[in-house]
Amino acid sequence: MNKIGPTIKLIINIGDDAELNHIVNENYKIYLITMDKRDQFWSLMDNGAREMASMLGVTYEWDAPLTRDVNKQIEIFNNAVAAGADAIMLAASDPLKISSSVEEAKSKGVTIIYVDAPAFEEATVTLATDNYVAGKIAGENMFYELDETGFTNGSIGIIGVTPENRTTVNRDLGFRDYFKLFNKYQILDTIYTNGDPELAKQATKKYIRDNPNLVGILSTNEGSTLGMGNALKENNTNIIGIGFDITEAIQDMIRNNIIKAVLVQSPFTMGYLGMAEAIAALRGLDTGSQFINTGVTVVNRYTPV
Repeated sequence: MNKIGPTIKLIINIGDDAELNHIVNENYKIYLITMDKRDQFWSLMDNGAREMASMLGVTYEWDAPLTRDVNKQIEIFNNAVAAGADAIMLAASDPLKISSSVEEAKSKGVTIIYVDAPAFEEATVTLATDNYVAGKIAGENMFYELDETGFTNGSIGIIGVTPENRTTVNRDLGFRDYFKLFNKYQILDTIYTNGDPELAKQATKKYIRDNPNLVGILSTNEGSTLGMGNALKENNTNIIGIGFDITEAIQDMIRNNIIKAVLVQSPFTMGYLGMAEAIAALRGLDTGSQFINTGVTVVNRYTPV
């Protein structure tokens, strides 16, 4: 995993008499703008960014649409620029549509750090999961669970967020590429549910209803995993569910063998190191690699969190 230590660089550049909560003398204004405020994933990212901001003594604000709304996110981003943001940590809902706003912000001197989901416009650094690799790891875990259950063939559904969401699309691609090794399984067309648990629940039921040979479903984010799990629980089925991200409800589903495994990312680390990278960039320090892979961990019934 590629992690660097911008925090250490900051501390080295302080005087010996500086107090920890006043490391940065400049009153930088830094925003975190995520896809929504509904998922626990973003709250954990906010916790990380807020902790680092508090330690460094900078002004920090988290903003996002209540639910995923591309146009609303662009409006929030533009408002942050107009409000005098020195740096913006962004998780882009639509990497294409927001790129012109990102380009304009950069022309005004705003430092851009991507967390979880980059736009197409270049930024100082991106902190995220290697989502294609994570998709392959999800495929490995799906195959293992299918084999353990005795499902030697059948169809597998995928619940995505939107076709524009690069993070979940790359997970989808990695998963599909892994299963190219096994022609006995058919990967069905992805159903997109905008990360909404209720829509993901209905999508799961549709897969079950329309595919008598369905053996597995991959859900690509927190909301879709919750919805998939609730549908599998209601249908009392032995279909293999593999998901992404973790909440208390998802943990309970793993303990009760409703969902077999999830890939857990590091949103706190994204926020924590993302804030440190933003400050390092603003102070003219070396920010290291343009991509920092914050990694994933597989959580299943054998390795509960």
